[in-house]
Amino acid sequence: MAKRVTGPEIERLIQLLARIPGLGPRSARRAALYLIKKKEPLLAPLADALAVARDKVGVCSRCGNVDTADPCAVCADPQRDQSVIIVVEDVADLWALERAGAMNVAYHVLGGTLSPLDGIGPDDLNIAGLVERVAAGGIVEIVLAVNATVEGQTTAHYITDRLAGMDVKITRLAHGVPVGGELDYLDEGTLSAALRARTNF
Repeated sequence: MAKRVTGPEIERLIQLLARIPGLGPRSARRAALYLIKKKEPLLAPLADALAVARDKVGVCSRCGNVDTADPCAVCADPQRDQSVIIVVEDVADLWALERAGAMNVAYHVLGGTLSPLDGIGPDDLNIAGLVERVAAGGIVEIVLAVNATVEGQTTAHYITDRLAGMDVKITRLAHGVPVGGELDYLDEGTLSAALRARTNF
């Protein structure tokens, strides 16, 4: 039986860090040790930032983004084209698209995808909020930026059905060869999608 070499406070810190996606038990131990060694320059400010996040960060009631204000900075930005909404599965997807900086438009976070096997149905996602935004008027295009998975495509089809009959254009992200990708390293599904979505040169 392994002997315990730390107190319960440090063990709790390690256990909590291990719950973060991408951090297993060993990585959590290394992270905890590093934070303890850097107590003043890192651990104390991190603890303060976490307390502020706990008290002030919430979910935007309009789009589902996380921010300290409601509506969030994206929804409140007057420079954005609010007539186009990019629909994403998660806030991380919204942030990734914002880093790309390709479109200065509005967003809508679903909070996941439809997955009957996991018990996730339409009422578990923020689909009704999207339908309400479109029904309110002023939306000309919905861009479905969901993942190219079975669940993502099922969700996209469901949303398309829910928006049928509304005066809105529905598009989706192109699928295919990534920039800098080599054909020999791509899977068959990606190659097939790239051929189907080919464009003029």
